[in-house]
Amino acid sequence: MTPTLKAKIIEVCDKKIAAKGTNVGISFYAFFKNKNDNPILLMEAATWWIQTHQLNHFEKAVKIKQIVLDL
Repeated sequence: MTPTLKAKIIEVCDKKIAAKGTNVGISFYAFFKNKNDNPILLMEAATWWIQTHQLNHFEKAVKIKQIVLDL
């Protein structure tokens, strides 16, 4: 995982948790705007989420953050 993606995931998870609590769920789309302005990073996130970790479409933000911090 690139440092850029790692930082983005932690930032988004922190914001979601702060706004909605520890029970908030996210998908890998949460790390991107509604337009595909960085397809390489989007594919990296999708591959990490779907192929590497076989995560469900929505997962708890605290779980995702912990997986990333453990890398």
